[in-house]
Amino acid sequence: MKRFPLTVLTAALALVPLLGHAQAFPEKAITFVVPFAAGTATDQIARALGNQIATETKQAVIIDNKAGASGFIASQAVAKAPADGYTVLITTNTTHAANEHLFKKLPYDPVKDFAPVAALGKGGQIMVVNPAFPAKNVGEFIALAKKDPGKYSFGSGSSSSRMAGELLQQMANIKLLHVPYKSNTLAVTDLLGSQINMMITDTATGLPQVKAGKLRALGVSSSARSPLAPDVPTISEAGVKGYEMGYWFAAYAPAKTPPAVVKRLNELLVKAAKSEAARTAFYEPTGTEVFTGSPEELGKFQAGESQKWGRIVKAAGIEAE
Repeated sequence: MKRFPLTVLTAALALVPLLGHAQAFPEKAITFVVPFAAGTATDQIARALGNQIATETKQAVIIDNKAGASGFIASQAVAKAPADGYTVLITTNTTHAANEHLFKKLPYDPVKDFAPVAALGKGGQIMVVNPAFPAKNVGEFIALAKKDPGKYSFGSGSSSSRMAGELLQQMANIKLLHVPYKSNTLAVTDLLGSQINMMITDTATGLPQVKAGKLRALGVSSSARSPLAPDVPTISEAGVKGYEMGYWFAAYAPAKTPPAVVKRLNELLVKAAKSEAARTAFYEPTGTEVFTGSPEELGKFQAGESQKWGRIVKAAGIEAE
């Protein structure tokens, strides 16, 4: 009979409880930590996927909104959480691709402090103004901004939203006043009250206000028109040729979470994202594309996105805060 070294047998036996734990996972409620306020697109996708996973596993999924500080609060909380798979960050490119280029120092490391779990979706944004604002299209907005540099403002409650506005300034050769918010929903509230002049926000947040007649859509940031708003031109075709700025969602666990648990979380999230329930509740209504893969694929995708965002920040001349 073939004999195995004692060290090999010891290592194999050590894996048994881990594998058993992963197969039984989850045995209690999972908490999805969201870096943005309730009602935002990230919150909506977390709730849609959470509901589906709760149905699948018979365990509750708790949504914990820790908004503010460009996602610092939520990211730091998850980075310091027990690495057992029961605390998951449902986030965007804001915390894991953009922030490291927009801030001199982060209270978390977007690579070292996390275990990539799964990409969840991606989509475009929508440029909106108050209906009382004189510009009826992108061209008219740019003309006004060029006439009075620095007079008009744009709000943002996420790095995706901010970078969309910064890129517009760069490519259209205009100067706007940036007004930061804790979330895009708060920025929309001020836009509805004409406290700011414009914002480029995620479709999930902005489009309902457009359909209700409370905001006017000038363009979409994607390379193609949104099927949810086919009459709204892309910002590129509306006058800023080549303009494109999107966003993505992904899930991360604390670093050192057992690979078997990460794999199980990935399976649950990917299945939930591809479910009819999630498609109906979130993906279809918001025009978000289902975009999933393995933990390894998310890690590689994140690295590439970080490099891309770094180039955009540098080209826009933004100095890290």
